[in-house]
Amino acid sequence: MSGAPAGVARPIRRLLIANRGEIAVRLVRAAQEMGITAIVAHSDPDLDSLAVRLADEAIRIGPAHARKSYLAVGAVVGAALEVNADAVHPGYGFLAENADFARAVVDAGLIWVGPDADTISRMGHKAEAIATARSAGVPVVPGSDGLVESDDAAHEIAASIGFPLLIKAAAGGGGRGIRIASDPGELTAAIAAARQEASAAFGDPGVYLERFVPRARHIEVQILGDGVDAVHFFERDCSLQRRRQKIWEEAPAAALDDATRERLCRSAVDLARSVGYRGAGTVEYLYDPDRGEFYFIEMNTRIQVEHPITEEICGVDLIQAMLLVAGGESLPVRQDQVHRRGHAIEVRLNAEDPDADFRPQPGTIADVRWPAGPGVRVDAAAFPGWTIPPFYDSLIGKLIVWAPDRPSALARLRRALGELHIDGPATTAPLFSRLADDPAVVDNDIHTTWIEQWLKGGQA
Repeated sequence: MSGAPAGVARPIRRLLIANRGEIAVRLVRAAQEMGITAIVAHSDPDLDSLAVRLADEAIRIGPAHARKSYLAVGAVVGAALEVNADAVHPGYGFLAENADFARAVVDAGLIWVGPDADTISRMGHKAEAIATARSAGVPVVPGSDGLVESDDAAHEIAASIGFPLLIKAAAGGGGRGIRIASDPGELTAAIAAARQEASAAFGDPGVYLERFVPRARHIEVQILGDGVDAVHFFERDCSLQRRRQKIWEEAPAAALDDATRERLCRSAVDLARSVGYRGAGTVEYLYDPDRGEFYFIEMNTRIQVEHPITEEICGVDLIQAMLLVAGGESLPVRQDQVHRRGHAIEVRLNAEDPDADFRPQPGTIADVRWPAGPGVRVDAAAFPGWTIPPFYDSLIGKLIVWAPDRPSALARLRRALGELHIDGPATTAPLFSRLADDPAVVDNDIHTTWIEQWLKGGQA
């Protein structure tokens, strides 16, 4: 089980943060506001990080290589025990969706801030997650009923679904192990390529098939469960992606009408309840604007990078809610107490050069001036004098804006980006200034492959 058994309070007093960067800073701040001692586990290069500077305590877990530090289950659990932590929060990435890690934390007598290991395993395997969603009555993309075992079976399924088709790895994520087949002649080779990439990336060659939805929107619903009940905090539109990685997110999804929004959010809660979900999670969907239909694609059993925009429109601290639930408390709000207001946008500030095919730009930040003013929030790890390590993800911060409506939020984003100044390595900030002025973005006429076509200068 995650946390304490339902109905049994076991308050968290000392929290080990098993992550780095801006999410570690976010977790430190949330814990300290609750009177919880925030302890950051860090690798050698992160000794001088902002998270370590802000933490109440810190403990070294290993050298630069993530496999010897942030991905080392024994080192992290050992560190938690050494500092007498009550609980471990994994953030996102690294070990956040690792069932073995969650199990090891609980076996050590600690509270795991997240869903239990069995739920992570069940919902982390995409084919099994789809079967679970289908049994809960959640719409799924037409496709194979589980893994595709042979090329002959794949061609039979394709004949009933139609082309184009997506071939997707059953394990993992990050856009790897995915191929598109436009006709029967491409299917066999696409399956072989997806299997090979999935095996290399995740150690699991299993793949399944889905109908490919052209000009699809990526819509996700934020949920929170306490193991007995669950609520949603409305939805986010994450359609602006590069190489299937989100770079710009909005809440709510302006493309949805109220009836569709209600059905979508209700289906996410139904799924969460069906698996006895505890903690924060995200149910992800493809939305077909031509058909007005949505389809479940996967569930992320952790907090998401883009959670701040949900917090901005709903007025809830999702990290603190996770900590309360992990400590054995019931849901902090009922569904009829969750309301949304206004519109929020988040852009991910990465140390990458958009003009050089987004090449990572590790190096020292000489100076940084963050934007401020009404409706502006910055969740960041960067500060003047900080050297961005070359060993990890290039995300250095997130710029979040809120305004009463989407046009006002775009105007506020433009203003905030104009105030932002980072003296040092190139970042993706100039890209977002261009996007905020693009007519298609302003008109919300985008989809999940729009960015790729836009970057190539083609017709998106």
